[in-house]
Amino acid sequence: MAHFDMSIPHQLSKEDALIRIKNLLSETKKQHGDKISNLQEEWRDNIGAFSFTVMGFDVSGILTVNEDTIGLDADLPFAASLFKGKIRDIISEKAGELLRP
Repeated sequence: MAHFDMSIPHQLSKEDALIRIKNLLSETKKQHGDKISNLQEEWRDNIGAFSFTVMGFDVSGILTVNEDTIGLDADLPFAASLFKGKIRDIISEKAGELLRP
């Protein structure tokens, strides 16, 4: 496994950001159910642990919703670590859309 972390800024209230992030996981499952399986998530206040299998690879991590950032701390399969830059770009782009005030 390869470690992956990033901080995503937002200008929403902490509560609004948390609602949007929680909805994102279930929407992702609906939209990409043919590629994603075993989606698990557990939230305690503003911290969510998640795991899923995508195209045969296991991914897990922690999302932390703070006042002005969302922290992502994840473990990626080694094969995916070769694409960390691309993964970071995609997450940044999608997060920008999702967290737009």
